[in-house]
Amino acid sequence: MTPESLAPLVRSPDAGPAVTASPPPSFREAVLASDVAAVVDLVSATGFFTAEEVAIAGELVEECLVRGPASGYRFVFAERAGRLVGYVCFGLIPLTRASFDLYWIVVEPGLQRTGLGRRLMAKAEATARDLGGASMYVDTSSRAQYTPTRLFYRRLGYRLAAEFPDFYAPDDGKVVFVKRLTS
Repeated sequence: MTPESLAPLVRSPDAGPAVTASPPPSFREAVLASDVAAVVDLVSATGFFTAEEVAIAGELVEECLVRGPASGYRFVFAERAGRLVGYVCFGLIPLTRASFDLYWIVVEPGLQRTGLGRRLMAKAEATARDLGGASMYVDTSSRAQYTPTRLFYRRLGYRLAAEFPDFYAPDDGKVVFVKRLTS
């Protein structure tokens, strides 16, 4: 049997012929020079972030490439057929002993709501826990556009820790969630 013949089969809703499903993504933590452009492209493709936010996403990857672990940024990348389809960026919050911050989580639009974001978060949480992390904090916007994002964090067991009205801009508050990583 070939690897292609071992791929799961998916039946279309009309009970037509079975089709081969896409292979599951692979995950890696090592940061490559090519990740800068791939992250910028992925973040842009969502149509969710401003040009400034897209630039910052790329800058965090560059910072990690230049400074390595001293940058404070850690990544988990999800790839399919050598192409970036999702990633998470997180790190120990400066001046804390065991509190981690989730800086970014982005999943390719066509793969959202498939469990990839959940898998990326689980990997980030496990890595943070392995590094002595006790809590993961997540900051997001209070704008209506971010309602699905806030629901996503709640489904993963994050609880509301704080709200700061008009933090980012008028009518754009900051919402902070937290999850204990240890029992």
